[in-house]
Amino acid sequence: MLNYSRYSELSDIYTLVCSNQDLASSTISSCLIEEYGFLKDADSTFYSDKYPGIVLHISENNLLYLDNLDEKYPNTLCYIFLSQHRSQANIPALTCHSTGNFDENNFGGKERELGICYPWIQKQYLIELNNNKDTVPTYDIIIESTHHGPTSLKKPILFIEIGSAEEQWLDKNAANTVCSSLFKVITRKHEFCEKVAIGLGGNHYPTKFNKILMESEYGLGSIAAKHDLPYLDNSLIDQMIRRNIEKVTCAIVDAKGLGKEKSRILTALNEIGIEVIKI
Repeated sequence: MLNYSRYSELSDIYTLVCSNQDLASSTISSCLIEEYGFLKDADSTFYSDKYPGIVLHISENNLLYLDNLDEKYPNTLCYIFLSQHRSQANIPALTCHSTGNFDENNFGGKERELGICYPWIQKQYLIELNNNKDTVPTYDIIIESTHHGPTSLKKPILFIEIGSAEEQWLDKNAANTVCSSLFKVITRKHEFCEKVAIGLGGNHYPTKFNKILMESEYGLGSIAAKHDLPYLDNSLIDQMIRRNIEKVTCAIVDAKGLGKEKSRILTALNEIGIEVIKI
């Protein structure tokens, strides 16, 4: 049996983060314990002999406010938060997104701070989900624009979510699909995308960027939806570019989804000197 103290000697650990406050998160953590052999070691830390490079942290607190994990997991390569997703439409959906606040911090993190991104993991997870679409035929598979906390962790953050209502949060089959898709990514050698961009424009569920991830060589860092563009200035664009584990080489913009901010945003990108690709 492993002891978590041995993990302090390892690098490149994936830390999966769940919360008992969150129904979907609890469903996923139960899957990890029952199907993947994760056993409790310390007060909130679970490990699996089969997956020594992955740890599971189960919190009693709200996931959006867990900005204090770095000291406990100093060798983390990426924090992967497993969470429920809510929407007014209550459409069954499997989503993923980066974290950050372009304006106020109403849901965790700091104001005008973006979490660090790991585009390759998001891209590969979305591809694996799509490969497993036949196991969750009633679910949409989508990315979301960047939003909410935590934002201050020192390593990349990816939120993986099941939505959008209690029926889906308690769906063990969906949880199994999420886990199997994720583990196909994080149990192989971590890599980098051929090209990485930031995304600007479109709505909260940016379908054009979804297509970019699925059908091109590009990975995506932070995505600023149309409703966030009024708050976007050179400082935040700099964060979008800089707070990535992979090098951002361009900005992909939804040319019809920039609204009244189109001219200002394109001017700002030109001033920064980053390549702009319009879709």
